[in-house]
Parts: sequence; C-alpha cells; structure tokens
Amino acid sequence: MRWTEEHLLADFLALIGRRRSTKRFADDPPTRSHIEALLQAAASAPDHGLLAPWRFLVLQGDSRALLGDAMAVALRTRMPEADEEALSRERGKAFRSPVLIVVSVRPVAHPKVPEIEQWVATGAAIQNLWLAAVSLGLGLAWKTGSAAYDPGVKRALGLAEEEGVVGFLHVGTPLVQSSARPVDSASRSRWL
Repeated sequence: MRWTEEHLLADFLALIGRRRSTKRFADDPPTRSHIEALLQAAASAPDHGLLAPWRFLVLQGDSRALLGDAMAVALRTRMPEADEEALSRERGKAFRSPVLIVVSVRPVAHPKVPEIEQWVATGAAIQNLWLAAVSLGLGLAWKTGSAAYDPGVKRALGLAEEEGVVGFLHVGTPLVQSSARPVDSASRSRWL
C-alpha cells in the first residue's frame, strides 16, 4: 500500500489526538534510547535565531530524590507549619514516574529574539517531546507548581540563576489511558 499525503496527515492528526496527560505510570523506566529520541525530537523545535534556549535534566532512579528533597525544603520554607506527612507527599511528587525530565529555559541576549520567544520555543520543544513519547507508546505528564519557581529548587538542580523551569515532565509507560477530551477549535478561531 502506498502512503499518500492524506494517509500521513491522518496518522499525524491521530497521533496528536492521542496526546493526553498520564496519571499513573508503570515502574519500569523507558530505555535510554527512547529518552534520547525524545530529547532529539525536542531539540528539533522551531527556534528563532537558532539559540537553543532549552535545557533538559533527566532524573531517574535515586537521582529523583534530589528534586524530591528540594521540593520538600521549598514547601517547608513556604509553609513552616507543614507536617511530616505533607513533606513526604511533596517529596513523593518526584517519584510519580520512573523518569522525570526537568525542562528549563536559559534566555540568551539577542537583538532580534526577545526572551518571550525563547520561552515559547521551549514550549514547542516540550510538545515535540510529548508527541514523540506518544509515538513510542509512552505517557507523559507536564507539571509545574510552586517548586518550579523556587530559587532553592533551581539551585539544588544546578540551574543558573537566570534559568527558569518550564516544567517537570513525568515520562513512562502509562498504566491507564486517559479518555479523550473534546476538542473545539471552532470557538477559538476566527477567519477574516
């Protein structure tokens, strides 16, 4: 069977339609080659000025404790009354998936590429990574929360002061497939 442009487009739109946030992951991590493929897809994102402002920090196994501990310290700082149960729940957020990719943006001073475009390019990199994950049968959840904006968390992860966390990407094999959500592009579009 010969693939036509229509077949390719239909397959691609179906792939996009399968993109969902994963709630629960299997314990087995994706292979290193799969994670490297996701990072390659991310690095292929549109990037005005070819600045590659994104950074990817891959945490798996025990290295996730680095983030979990930093998140607990950040919670204690924000909420000194937080009890051990709350701190444990906060630490546990880093262990929701077998692989966690911290995506950050390190803006580059450029006369023609404002910082906002570099943040948007990093968002596009995440979308590329997510679609690549779906194509491999992997699930993903994009999280932020207070920890993403906490200077102590950034320091614990070795991020530069000017670097901003765009998201904590949980990656793994989904245990449960999320249901499709209704998509309504018509109410958000105008034709002139």
